[in-house]
Amino acid sequence: MLSTLLSVVVILCVSINIVNAQNNRPIIGILTQPTADICSDGTQYIAASYVKFIESAGARVVPIFYDSDQDTLENLFNSINGLLLPGGGVDFNNETQYTDNLQFLWNLAIKANDNGDYFPIHGTCMGFQELTLLAANDFNGILTFFNSENYTVPLNFTSGYLNSEIFSNAPQEFLTYLSTLPITMNNHQYGVSPSTFESTEALTEFFNVLSTNVDRDGNTFISTIEAKNYPIFGTQFHPEKPIFEWWDEEVMNHSFESILANQYFSNFFVNQCRKSTHSFPNVNLEAQALIYNYSPEYTENTVPDFEQCYCF
Repeated sequence: MLSTLLSVVVILCVSINIVNAQNNRPIIGILTQPTADICSDGTQYIAASYVKFIESAGARVVPIFYDSDQDTLENLFNSINGLLLPGGGVDFNNETQYTDNLQFLWNLAIKANDNGDYFPIHGTCMGFQELTLLAANDFNGILTFFNSENYTVPLNFTSGYLNSEIFSNAPQEFLTYLSTLPITMNNHQYGVSPSTFESTEALTEFFNVLSTNVDRDGNTFISTIEAKNYPIFGTQFHPEKPIFEWWDEEVMNHSFESILANQYFSNFFVNQCRKSTHSFPNVNLEAQALIYNYSPEYTENTVPDFEQCYCF
């Protein structure tokens, strides 16, 4: 009897430790970009909608300055629980510091995951494209022009999407909204075609394609990807825009169904980041790094794509 009770106590203790192993205070890094005259002051920015997108799912945000030295980047990487690569318009050929540090962060994430150190990445729009360029190790031969700017459509799911990490546990009503309603907002001029994907061995080995879409000219582009062996996810569309951006010349669907379905991507990604055990060395360094140290600017009058931006 005593041995049975001891066994029960041990099992309960192990179960409690497993529950406590989940990190319910996740902090996610968002990579900044050169301003391109978006901000009245500063040399780099993050659109505030990405910050709100992460915060709305129960995480905090740290800006990852694209021009940081690599020691700083590595220290931050070891302190955060995931990385968001946002949309934007970086010229990869001319912004070598940006692309070098993007590659450095990618390498850190791959190495960490290979060593059993769970570290998720999500890429949106340009961030989606960056994931494919990094996986292919090719910044010049992967992207194709598409007529898909300011374009909101339902997703065309691939046959295996229900076996994916992203969608396998998604509520059926959200999947129905995503596949039948025009709620995924595309704002890109370049993307990845299925033919390029299939002919690039590095991409077929690394990613599964979960959805596609057809642009205004009838050309198909890939719209959702998930790595086969890593917690790396990408959406060519913008799940944050229908929730947090309001320019009336952009065809964003602000319906109740759209908000529920698009918010799912934030909830999913942040929940992935709860599996990361990274943490800051102390609370003071954590507090100094958080986005709360900065105030967003109202930028809609000068750059209507973004209601607000954080400028650095």
